[in-house]
Order: sequence, then C-alpha cells, then structure tokens
Amino acid sequence: MAAALQVLTANRLRDGAVVYGRGREWVEALADAEMFADKDAAEAALKVAAESVAARQVVNPYLFPVKEADGAIAPIEEREIVRAAGPSVRTDLGKQASGAFDVSI
Repeated sequence: MAAALQVLTANRLRDGAVVYGRGREWVEALADAEMFADKDAAEAALKVAAESVAARQVVNPYLFPVKEADGAIAPIEEREIVRAAGPSVRTDLGKQASGAFDVSI
C-alpha cells in the first residue's frame, strides 16, 4: 500500500490568506507546496510550523491529505479543495480568477 501523501497548510496572520508549507517558508500556491509521503517527516514539518506561529506569521497549521494527479498536487477533502481555490463566493477574484485552479468538485 502506498504511503498517504500530506501537505502542511495554515492561514497567514496579516491577511488571512491560505498558505502552504515548503521547507521553512510559506507559499500561496498549492502547486508550490512540499508534499510528504513519510509520516515522520510530515509531523516534523508540523512541529517546525510552530515557530511560524510563535513569530505571528501564521495561525492554525495542520496537515491534510492530497493525491498526485497528472503530476500536480490535488486536495482530497472538499474543505481543502475550497481553501485551495480561494473565495467561493466570488469566482472573479482570487485564485479562481487566475484560472490556475480547477474548481469543479
């Protein structure tokens, strides 16, 4: 059985934007996130994220499951699909408007 893939996410404190972990940085695009196949590595990244919380950069970091689809990272859970796409009430704004994310469920 293949290992479950996970990505680290949080909300940036200064503007509430959804961000994703990549090393010790936070990026806005899910495509730029670091994917973890190893549970221990994922848990270690979550512990490192506590430093960003202490520095008041992000709030509520957590891991969520993803899959690889056509060489891209794709969220599995509906909540994360919505978070990755941006505001669901205005598809003419945010990540949806750029056309960079398929919002179909």
